[in-house]
Amino acid sequence: MADDKKLTPRAEDFATWYNEIVQRSELADYSPVKGSMVIRPWGYGIWENMQRALDDMFKATGHENAYFPLLIPMSFIEKEKAHIEGFAPELAVVTHAGGKELEEAYVIRPTSETIIYSMYAKWVQSYRDLPILINQWANVMRWELRTRLFLRTTEFLWQEGHTAHASAEEAEAETLLILGLYRKFMEEWIAMPPLTGLKSDSEKFAGAVRSYSCEALMQDNKALQAGTSHFLGQNFAKQFDLKFQSVEGQEEYAWNTSWGVSTRLVGGMVMSHGDDDGLVVPPRLAPAQAVIVPILSGDDSAPVLAKTDEVAARLRDLGVRVRVDARDSLSSGAKYYEWERKGVPYRIEIGPKDLAKGSLALVRRVTPEGEKRKAFVPEDEAIAGLPGRLDAFQAELLDAARRRRDDATVRGVSSVDELAEALDGGAGFVYTGWSGDAGVEGTVKERCKATIRCIPDEEFRSGETPAKCVSGEGAAVHEVVWARAY
Repeated sequence: MADDKKLTPRAEDFATWYNEIVQRSELADYSPVKGSMVIRPWGYGIWENMQRALDDMFKATGHENAYFPLLIPMSFIEKEKAHIEGFAPELAVVTHAGGKELEEAYVIRPTSETIIYSMYAKWVQSYRDLPILINQWANVMRWELRTRLFLRTTEFLWQEGHTAHASAEEAEAETLLILGLYRKFMEEWIAMPPLTGLKSDSEKFAGAVRSYSCEALMQDNKALQAGTSHFLGQNFAKQFDLKFQSVEGQEEYAWNTSWGVSTRLVGGMVMSHGDDDGLVVPPRLAPAQAVIVPILSGDDSAPVLAKTDEVAARLRDLGVRVRVDARDSLSSGAKYYEWERKGVPYRIEIGPKDLAKGSLALVRRVTPEGEKRKAFVPEDEAIAGLPGRLDAFQAELLDAARRRRDDATVRGVSSVDELAEALDGGAGFVYTGWSGDAGVEGTVKERCKATIRCIPDEEFRSGETPAKCVSGEGAAVHEVVWARAY
């Protein structure tokens, strides 16, 4: 990489560190279109690996992929008033095409519930046509005022699932199935352990009956809403006349869900694992899990290059994604710096001395405290053992992220003053009681610059619901998790 300037330390300015790391590790860059980004090959390779894993999970649970139009008639958007109220400030509208003003304006999709459920209404007549379990991989556009690469951009990539069911119970089960699937993916692939739970009414998706979310904690102890799953009830079915004849012969409206994650997950990965030297990419997501750098010395480099190709082939046979960096335009040190910055899990160095000893130099991107990053390992052992080393690296990243989350969690806070003090002192997730009053929520948001991230699922609760609301007035009906968030 051309830029060898050190990154701004995270402790000095986390936001600046993030912007620098995204650009200088070649994940993405700013585009000529304001608020939009160009995803570069290294960043897109990570997104592709996320896509593949999630797509396999969706299909294993009976979902199919389809594609719906980018442009949505404005009349469709206006049908769902609760929906449009949530998105109105962010809509991009097409009014002219083919050199003429259009009879009806089109909205560039901010999300696709309206057009998808209008199509479902054409396809469904009977309970036998249900459930419909469809996902699409697409781009969407939301005209954001303040943007940040991956985390919030005008145009971004995502998947959006939309399902139709014959009963509320079946739709709710679908909503929770996907929430659990997202959590599994975030833990097992991104090594980013989220809390899961129910959103408050003020934080839920516009048009939903209930919204559930995955809330991850970044290294600066801010929360990131990493994925959402929504039980839509019959709101959209009624607007788009999505009806079916039940087993009993009655005409009923279908029950719907929607759910999605986006390229925001790449930003979550950066902020979960990166360090002051650059990215740290979990092995399961790395476009290259190992890069081999041949150390070329003198005129006769042929033996080293031959061994490099042999090692690469053997590792590929074991399923390891490998790149060989034999560029003669860069020094070995410059190559090390580049791949460190890009976060490749393992670097393998092969030079004349390694050939003579029959060993390989394995360099891990990060190691547990007290362990050496570089190890000289006999060739056969190094090759055969690398898949296991990658698995261990993946597991250690998850363990470290979980420890950070738990260490930054504060429970048992009983007043707004205590909540503010905890957050100002660097806490991440803070647990309190809540009466369910949206006014309290608004007061805390104004005072503490924090929001209710979720009403946590049972697994993440402290135990008994606190007796008092954080406001000090009235009994608590929920234990909730507050945080400052992206």
